[in-house]
Amino acid sequence: MDEITLVTGANKGIGREIAARLAALGHTVVVGARSAELGEKAAAELGADSVVLDVTDPASAAAAADTIEARYGRLDVLVNNAAISRPPGTDLSHQRPSAADLGTLRAIFETNFFGVITVTNALLPLLRRSAAPRIVNVSSSGSSLTRNADPATELPISAGYTPSKTALTALTLQYARELRPDGILVNAVCPGYCATDLNDHSGYRTPAQGAVSAVRMATIPADGPTGTFVDDEGPVPW
Repeated sequence: MDEITLVTGANKGIGREIAARLAALGHTVVVGARSAELGEKAAAELGADSVVLDVTDPASAAAAADTIEARYGRLDVLVNNAAISRPPGTDLSHQRPSAADLGTLRAIFETNFFGVITVTNALLPLLRRSAAPRIVNVSSSGSSLTRNADPATELPISAGYTPSKTALTALTLQYARELRPDGILVNAVCPGYCATDLNDHSGYRTPAQGAVSAVRMATIPADGPTGTFVDDEGPVPW
């Protein structure tokens, strides 16, 4: 039976690579994108399906869930990939704790944290119909509390993006604990510092490299791990 998989923010960057690799593995992939035009274009190039999905809009998430239900009747894999590092027109100076712009921080959390809750909860009824449901949350090792507590760390100082991903990793554990009895596996992954629009293409890894850990967790068996945080080399410090 084909795996039905939704990848949010999949019209470009790491999300597109995740979608491409899963489609190559035989998944029926649904590209989630805010723009219908960009989503349909990416889907056509990947041999996938598409759905309009703005993760910050509950009505959009509900409509996407309705569309997937009408087309496929269930969902096997949800990859929560969509994220922003900052709102358009701002820079990282707006995220230093001592000078943080609260509007900037709220916008980041709206996508990176609350957006994951919005989409996950909208799709849970369809995931419950799967024989082996999996949720993969794309987080960041840069949000690791262990790494940030190290005085020698060279990670950027951020009251926005970094804490939003720390919160996402913690949220992953809470979903894993709640959904474990239902057999829904929930894991967080780190793609590494990849060259994407998120960082103005300053990363040293490719989006294809960044997709590896998400694809691996999206294809684990029904008795696979849950409540973990990993990259393509293994566990990531919490």
